[in-house]
Order: sequence, then structure tokens, then C-alpha cells
Amino acid sequence: MKALKNIVLTALFTLMASSPALASTAGRVDNSGFIVWAFLGFCALIVVAQLVPALMVMLGIVKAVASPKELAQQKNH
Repeated sequence: MKALKNIVLTALFTLMASSPALASTAGRVDNSGFIVWAFLGFCALIVVAQLVPALMVMLGIVKAVASPKELAQQKNH
């Protein structure tokens, strides 16, 4: 019973300590200018450019694994 009391009190004190963070009424203010958004867009462009070759390699691997019968037939002839 004492352990349960300690757990409840710990949870209560934790919630009381975090209540000032919940008191904020202002929304998030985003002061990012054009340069920041251009930089983020450039980073996204780099990520997408890296994904295209990676997907092509993965599709090639799947195709090679999915069709081993063609190689066996070519070796027999």
C-alpha cells in the first residue's frame, strides 16, 4: 500500500511540475524566412535524389531473387 501511495504522489508531483508548460496560450510562432525554407527544400531534393537510385537497386534485387528459374533454364541449354 505504501508503494502505491509513493507512485501516486510521484505522478501527482510530476504533473504539477509540468502544468506551467500547459499554460501557454500562444501558438507556435514561425519566423523562418525564405532562406530557411529554400535550404529545407534543397535538403529534401537531395534526399529524394538519393531515394530514386536506392529504389531502383532494390527493385533489381527483388527481380533477381524472384526469377531464379530463368537462370537455371539458360544454364541447361
